[in-house]
Amino acid sequence: MVHTLAQAEAALRAAHARSLHVTLRSAPGAANYAGLDFLKPLFETAARSNPEAKYNVIIDCGSDPALAHRAMVMGFQRITFSGPSAMAEKIAQIGKKCGARLVTTRTPAHALDLLDSPHPENACETYLDQRRAQKTRKNTDL
Repeated sequence: MVHTLAQAEAALRAAHARSLHVTLRSAPGAANYAGLDFLKPLFETAARSNPEAKYNVIIDCGSDPALAHRAMVMGFQRITFSGPSAMAEKIAQIGKKCGARLVTTRTPAHALDLLDSPHPENACETYLDQRRAQKTRKNTDL
């Protein structure tokens, strides 16, 4: 999980240096407390500073259906929503029209959370090197 621009940039640099595709995940409920107007430029700026990096972004919208809908309209393609399943189905239908989809709200147990990392690039490098040795899949969650 990334919480700052520096962390997102570090993750993309480390992944690109290893020719890996990564998933940058916002913290649980980040869209609620940080706001989509903060998160959108954070990920866009990180991508501009690492134009050759291959990545996906998952935005956690908590249980707020309006926020999940707005995230789709803003162009986020992967969104987590923890509200009622009936509402999730409606949001998923809207997502199909926007080219977005709902993904699991569960953060993988192996995901790296950079919240308290004093050196995010070093943490990402170590994590990706370890995951590369363990995995056969192409995507690695951060």
